[in-house]
Amino acid sequence: MARPQESFGKKEKEKKRLKKREEKQRKKEERKSSAKSGDLEDMLVYVDENGQLTDTPPDPNKKKEKIDAESIIIGVPKKEYVEEDPFHKGKVEFFNDSKGFGFINDLDSQEKYFVHISELVDEVKEGDNVIFEIERGMKGMNAVRVKKG
Repeated sequence: MARPQESFGKKEKEKKRLKKREEKQRKKEERKSSAKSGDLEDMLVYVDENGQLTDTPPDPNKKKEKIDAESIIIGVPKKEYVEEDPFHKGKVEFFNDSKGFGFINDLDSQEKYFVHISELVDEVKEGDNVIFEIERGMKGMNAVRVKKG
């Protein structure tokens, strides 16, 4: 029976593997020797009077007054309903009579809204100031009930 051939490359790979294993073992030993004792006291963290995390217990003399638990509000306060003016002021930026649509630029928010000829109360052309309401359409917000203003 023939002996397996051991080439130079195989010997080098084996040396690297052994060196890596020894290095890993050495690092493991260093970690164990430098590790803290693992006692409960070493693991505790305290919060000082300013809310910062420390490893020393807080000084009872610096303790602030007692907080009334009833005064703490948990949750998000309810939003007050503010009735908005449903009418917006804008300027016709583009309008194509032959195709029957255009865009209105809101003067307050600088938003652009699509407008269809069926939603016009008055006849408009480019550059006219208008008053309109907005409603959600299939592809976003649309200007509706558009009047010259």
